[in-house]
Amino acid sequence: MGRLFIEHLGGKRMYVCRKCNTYLTNKDEMVSNRFTGATGRAYLFDRVVNLEYSEMKARSMITGEHFVRDVSCKVCKTKVGWMYEFAFEKNEQYKENRVILEKKLIKEEKGFDDPLNGGDGTEKNQTITSSESNSSSSSSGY
Repeated sequence: MGRLFIEHLGGKRMYVCRKCNTYLTNKDEMVSNRFTGATGRAYLFDRVVNLEYSEMKARSMITGEHFVRDVSCKVCKTKVGWMYEFAFEKNEQYKENRVILEKKLIKEEKGFDDPLNGGDGTEKNQTITSSESNSSSSSSGY
C-alpha cells in the first residue's frame, strides 16, 4: 500500500473530515457558501487536499449537465462531496476544477496563524527608516 501523505494548507479557519478529522482545506479557499448537496448545504472551494477521486460521470443537476467526480477523504474513505470536471453551460464553467464539500460531512475548526508570517499572508519584515539607519550607523562608529 505504501505511505499515506497528508497535505496541509494552514489557515485561521480549517475544514476537516467529520469522521476522522483529516485536514481538507481552509476558509481562504472558499469560493461560495451558497450550494446545495445531497445532505443539504454545501460549499464550493478552489483547493482541497487529501482527497480520493472517483471515475468521472455525467450528472444532471439543478444548474444543468456536468461531468463530476465524487470525492472522498483519503484517510477514512468517507464521501465528502464532488469535483466539477466540466460544465456544459458557459455561465457554469467557473465551477470547473473546483470542489463541493457538503457541510454535514465536514467540520469547521479553529486554525492557527503562520508564525513566519503576519497571520494574514504578509511577511513580518521590519522596515528600517532613514532616521533609524542613521542612528544605528552613528552608534557603530562608521
